[in-house]
Amino acid sequence: MTDQRPRYGEIATPEEQRLARGLPLIDEAVPAPTAPAFPAPAPAPAPAVDAPRRRPVDRIVTIALLAYGLVNVVVTGLSYLDIGRVMNETMSILGIEGEFTNYAMGRPWGTIAAIVLVLGWCITAALSIRRLRRGRLTWWLPVVGAIVTVIVVSLCLAVPMMNDPAFLAYLEQTAGTVR
Repeated sequence: MTDQRPRYGEIATPEEQRLARGLPLIDEAVPAPTAPAFPAPAPAPAPAVDAPRRRPVDRIVTIALLAYGLVNVVVTGLSYLDIGRVMNETMSILGIEGEFTNYAMGRPWGTIAAIVLVLGWCITAALSIRRLRRGRLTWWLPVVGAIVTVIVVSLCLAVPMMNDPAFLAYLEQTAGTVR
């Protein structure tokens, strides 16, 4: 003869399951509601939570600025690895005669400038994406990030330029004409 009793959860009704667990039936477990002695206070109005606003134009402009910045970072960062050419072009634009010869100081500072350029873009992109996800106005952040990064990179490039003999001769020459 086989045992015909249902196993737990197979055929048993919810009431049979509760009794098998040693729990009272639902009607017995829940006491009947009684009227409160004092009326409950009226609920306070919930503060309005601003949902993130969708700004499609801001999103497009921000992404376009970040994309333009990425292309600029790649091209410019690679050129900073050949600092002699960059410094010679800068000196010719400024009208300085002579060539850049401070390669010993220029190479590490060119590498540092390239790394600062990449880090500046990465930080700007991360902050921009964070603001876009929150629905905040963001187009200005890539612009400010680019300005701050260019200032820091310019300072990195100024170190080898200020120690180059051709640049120092130019500064002495211009200082002599100003007097």
